[in-house]
Amino acid sequence: MISTPYLLRNWLIVYLGNLLGAVATAVLVYFSQQYSFGNGAVGVTALEIARSKTSLGFVQAVALGMLCNGLVCLAVWLCLGARSTTDKILAILFPISAFVAAGFEHSIANMYFIPIGLLIQTDTTFLTAIGKSVGDYPSLTWTNFVFVNLLPVTLGNILGGVGLVGCTYWFVYLRPEVRTAASLQAMRHEHDPSRALLKTD
Repeated sequence: MISTPYLLRNWLIVYLGNLLGAVATAVLVYFSQQYSFGNGAVGVTALEIARSKTSLGFVQAVALGMLCNGLVCLAVWLCLGARSTTDKILAILFPISAFVAAGFEHSIANMYFIPIGLLIQTDTTFLTAIGKSVGDYPSLTWTNFVFVNLLPVTLGNILGGVGLVGCTYWFVYLRPEVRTAASLQAMRHEHDPSRALLKTD
């Protein structure tokens, strides 16, 4: 059994570690100028993705986060039930592809998508080349990254993972009535006379 303090500590370490790694990756990609590839098409797409993510309403961001992490946690459960590496890859493929294709919001993914957009918009030479300016992306700020996207999406991810998946599995398998019934069934099975007869044979 995992205690609540241990869970929260683990969440914090993983969250901050992902934030550090995602922002560091965004910085590395920025200095590589990979966003200028395809005549700037890569950078334009990155800017539009970041702009759209920092333009969400609070309730919308929470809801999109819930739907996303419901699929992510489903992928984790499917992966846990898999036996081989191939099974694990196939198990996570469809839920993850679904959340990306549906445009749902994942806090960890956004730790990269938004900072890379923020960094690209500091390159005024690039913006001029694509016919844009900083004024074309008014919502794309570090403040909006944190308060308009990251915080509500993180809340939605927690609610989706805990509520849509965790609580559902608890209700089906771990609520007291179910555990008591399972224990009684196991005891009856253990003391079944026919099992004892089979053992003596």
